[in-house]
Amino acid sequence: MGTVVALAGQVGGAKLAEGLQRLRGRDLTVIVNTGDDYEHLGLAFSPDLDTTLYVLAGIAGAAAAWEPEGESRVVHAMVKALGGPDRPLLGDRSLAMPLLRSEGLAAGRRLSAIGADFCRHLGIAARVLPMSDDAVRTHVLTAEGAVSFHEYFHELGCEPPVLGFQYAGAEDARPSDEVFDALHAADLEAVVICPANPYHTIRPILEVNGMKELLRKRGAPIVAVTPIVGGKALRGSAGKMMRELGREPSPRGVAGEYLRLIDGFVIDREDEHSAEAVRSLGIECLAAATIMRAPEDRVALAQAVLDFAAAIREKRAAEVE
Repeated sequence: MGTVVALAGQVGGAKLAEGLQRLRGRDLTVIVNTGDDYEHLGLAFSPDLDTTLYVLAGIAGAAAAWEPEGESRVVHAMVKALGGPDRPLLGDRSLAMPLLRSEGLAAGRRLSAIGADFCRHLGIAARVLPMSDDAVRTHVLTAEGAVSFHEYFHELGCEPPVLGFQYAGAEDARPSDEVFDALHAADLEAVVICPANPYHTIRPILEVNGMKELLRKRGAPIVAVTPIVGGKALRGSAGKMMRELGREPSPRGVAGEYLRLIDGFVIDREDEHSAEAVRSLGIECLAAATIMRAPEDRVALAQAVLDFAAAIREKRAAEVE
């Protein structure tokens, strides 16, 4: 078996990454979106990184995987009582990573190195990397102008219709040395795009300067997993955004966002009737159980994705012969 790279963010992406970790352990590298990062009360918050770390470490809340299990709000209540902001809702345990991250960044440390420390202390086998050590910020374009994703999500409640996206800083950002090493591994077996919003979670990763070219040149099968099941997103606003951008909220619609990048696309069995529509784009398609309610579901989907990538690789080899 070779190494695997996953592009991830949000809860769905973290869950599949956890399934991949159970199968591959240290042979897995997870590249995580940092376009949604923000500063609040003087602290550096990286929501997708933290969610991924909580899930991979097995300490994520059962009902709210973006924070540790047993979360409390004592600090938030005191901040509010002192006239501070009441949004976003802060958890006591959830403040630990932003506190240490902010201290590290202020001391000149790289985001990748800080995250590596978190992985070591939490006993995470996989390597978890930010998409870049350089700052990239996703902006949502609305009729009232561009707003940060943080503002769109926390202050505007995802209500304004979306006209487009900007990824500020992406053209000047570069993948870290660790990201380069993972994607240049001689035994790279597959790249997995985990189920997540294609616009504010996966696209920022791909927009980092040189990332798409690096992925294409590597030649390993790239397989994406749909975040849309039955015409809607299981979590988040992907379906809403797709409709507002004039895209169909369907497996084919999501696959089209990765056109000329991915080799295979995994849809849910509920949408098996959409398989031929995906194949019409020149993309291989697999129907599998994509809803991950239990840990065994994560492992089963991870195995299905890796088997699918292996089948694509074998088909390529046969065509060359």
